[in-house]
Amino acid sequence: MSGDIKIKGRPVWAEVHTPTLEANFRAIRAHLNGANASARRSKTALEKAKRVQVLAVVKGNGYGHGVTAAARAFARAGADWFGVTCADEGEELRRGGIRKPVLVMTGFWRGEEAKLLEYNLTPAVTDCAQLRDLDRAAKRAGKTAKAPFGFHLKIDTGMNRLGISPDSIDCFGRTLGDCPHLRLTGTLTHLASSEDFSSSQTAEQRDIFLGAIERMRACKLSPGLVHMANSAAVISRPDTWMDMVRPGAILYGYHQNYNPPEMRREAMKEVPIAAAFSFRARVVAIKDVAAGTGVGYNARFRAAQPSRVAIFSAGYADGLPRALTNRGRVVIRGKFASHVGVISMDLSAADVTGIEQVQVGDVVTVYGPGPRGASASDDFQDASDVARLLGTATSDLLCAIGKRVPRIYTH
Repeated sequence: MSGDIKIKGRPVWAEVHTPTLEANFRAIRAHLNGANASARRSKTALEKAKRVQVLAVVKGNGYGHGVTAAARAFARAGADWFGVTCADEGEELRRGGIRKPVLVMTGFWRGEEAKLLEYNLTPAVTDCAQLRDLDRAAKRAGKTAKAPFGFHLKIDTGMNRLGISPDSIDCFGRTLGDCPHLRLTGTLTHLASSEDFSSSQTAEQRDIFLGAIERMRACKLSPGLVHMANSAAVISRPDTWMDMVRPGAILYGYHQNYNPPEMRREAMKEVPIAAAFSFRARVVAIKDVAAGTGVGYNARFRAAQPSRVAIFSAGYADGLPRALTNRGRVVIRGKFASHVGVISMDLSAADVTGIEQVQVGDVVTVYGPGPRGASASDDFQDASDVARLLGTATSDLLCAIGKRVPRIYTH
């Protein structure tokens, strides 16, 4: 497939296989349904028998996959909600035809209120002071006590980032009572370490959150839709599912790096998902270099023997991490080829000495599945492996793919 793709101009691109995105969502949905079916046969039936809604997180340009295309794929697969970071991302979804509820998960900055209302976006309120600004905007937009504007409340249970303290619930209730144009429709928190089973933090956060929900009810506040589970919790912590879950990276085919590490293998077996994203470029030059010859800026690589080096059209301005200089590898003609020399803004180099018949125009897979129809024996460069090599998150790599890299959607 990749060999047939025609890119006008500079040959660097990302392929996104949308049926894989849909399949990932359905695998997650099946996991939720299966656990609920087991619960119905157990003593916890009353707690788990309800259908858990799924909010598909598509912030960060759909983790680099393209926010609208990713959301459309998840909508086809049955997503109930979508999660974004700001009003502009929500507007992009609406303009792209997404009509399901959209939660602006990190709240809003003063001045965004009108856009939230215009595009019917549900903001997370993270500070009591935001209520009055939102109420004034809702009043200007014509919201009444009969049809107030809905929002979710974020409670800080230990992430210490955004959200009101559980101790502020009474104050929140009093302030909301003075905001007739608003209605609380959901309550959430965010887990800090759900993939770490050596820590008690998730259990502590869950207890704090449930205590806050009880406090809200004691104050005659209905919490609405209650949610807290992120990707690792969706897979491995069913006691955090509540009314809705918020998968992120797993939607795109990447399980978390669990502690203990063997849990990742168990997660992959329990919920089989696959990467939908491939970052590719083409070889634009071949250089035969003598032993001792330097390659790239400052000759950070010197050939130990006569070598053949392929120059390809991807650099750090496209999202290829500069930290991979003289580390890691790419795939050319189905074989691994080591990065050599400094990764520059627009170009990188790979040692193809041991790979036969490499030529200008060959496809280079930086990471992601190989071209459709490629041989099963071909080497595979998983973005998660690159992330672990660099000590970062897979989503960091995916979100770093620049806008000058066109997305090609395949089916």
